[in-house]
Amino acid sequence: MALIDTATLKEIGRAKSGDTPDGIAYDPALGKAYVSNEHDHTVTVVDLAGSKALAPVEIGGEAGNVVDDASSGKVFVNEQSHGELVTIDPVTDTVTDRTKVGDGCEGNHGLYIDGAEQLAFIACEDNARLLVLDLKSRQVTARFDTGATPDVLAYDQGLHRLYVAAEDGTVSVFDEKDRSLAPVASAKLADHAHTVAVDQATHRVYFPLQDIGGHPVLRIMEPAK
Repeated sequence: MALIDTATLKEIGRAKSGDTPDGIAYDPALGKAYVSNEHDHTVTVVDLAGSKALAPVEIGGEAGNVVDDASSGKVFVNEQSHGELVTIDPVTDTVTDRTKVGDGCEGNHGLYIDGAEQLAFIACEDNARLLVLDLKSRQVTARFDTGATPDVLAYDQGLHRLYVAAEDGTVSVFDEKDRSLAPVASAKLADHAHTVAVDQATHRVYFPLQDIGGHPVLRIMEPAK
């Protein structure tokens, strides 16, 4: 994992991850980064001050996306081999809870945590579903269809809007209300449009696309409010 100074855009450090790093979560309070390693069943813990990898957290299966939740002070990661949402205590870097996501989800990969509402949004990459998991009751409360092989989730906190980007190029949009989701729209953006990010200040949505006319393109879109 490379550490980049955003002011100078220069590399200031490097730390070794595990096999097939997939997602990164940042805990600003503790100065740590968490890297989910898809194929070696671990989450790498990086001390950012020293650019040093600490002892990895073993999660017992294939690791999907990882999220730091400041509201609960926990780190969450999808464990895909057994269909579990794993909770990590970032103070001790140990697993403290495992929650089954249910039979309706195959390959729980994409993840976003709404800490204020205590909800987890989970994308199931092998059967094109999106789950709403209530972190209070640890029960799945809603399921929705997405494009094939959903990957990255991004959330606009001001608009309360969730974006789900899928490998088949489909982007699905949901509004959060009443501790659940309501579908807004779903359409194909471009082949392999599986990564999405939201600028919380401007509400712009960013899609890095690997091949548009033979070239990589960063597509920036304005939401319909």
